[in-house]
Amino acid sequence: MRPHGRARVDSRNPQAFGVCDRCGFLYNHTNLSWQFDWAGVSLINKRILVCESCNDTPQEQLRAIIVPADPTPIINARVELYAEAETDYITTTTIVIDPVTGIPIPSTTHIVNSSNVNYNPQPIGAPVGLDINAIMPLQGKVAYGVNVPYLSVTSTGTTTVTVTCYSAHGLSDNNQVAVEGLTNPLAMGFYSVTVTNPMVFTYITPSVVPSGSFATSTTLIRTANVGLPYGYDQIPQV
Repeated sequence: MRPHGRARVDSRNPQAFGVCDRCGFLYNHTNLSWQFDWAGVSLINKRILVCESCNDTPQEQLRAIIVPADPTPIINARVELYAEAETDYITTTTIVIDPVTGIPIPSTTHIVNSSNVNYNPQPIGAPVGLDINAIMPLQGKVAYGVNVPYLSVTSTGTTTVTVTCYSAHGLSDNNQVAVEGLTNPLAMGFYSVTVTNPMVFTYITPSVVPSGSFATSTTLIRTANVGLPYGYDQIPQV
């Protein structure tokens, strides 16, 4: 006689047997239950009968993420004035010496808006941590990661690198490019460009690049769009 596995046998209250679809042990059919799992926004029946030990908790990774609605805006909101908060006001003092007596004349104090005065020149160059393979391919209707039709990449021994193309590059001043695969790594990275003409553009490196031509068969120059800090027109050197 076949063993009854984990099924109960009662001659006065007979119950049908059933095999668990997962472990294969014999149970009373009434003790087997349907396996459910997430599929999108609701649970679906997987159409398998399993015992209590084999009945898995529905997998949350298969559940659709429903983003709640944005909170209702409040009335009479008081928003931070970010443009003003980003503006520094530097006080300068002008001291005039009397040419006859040599005594300082009472000074005049001026408040200078530093947003109009370049006290700290904006650094430009190749920021750390950006990967040319991680360029966003599309923003709105503008495609990025597009190959620039370069012909040569050269330097005259300064921080300026010149890229000459065999057809129109389609770039404008302060557009961004990602450069890799050059013979000199000092000229590689992400840069904001300055357009010389429809076939030529330049970019500034953070350090002097020895004169030479750096293009190889594996060189890639692609358009990019890296987010910029407030008030910056070019990619900063990090």
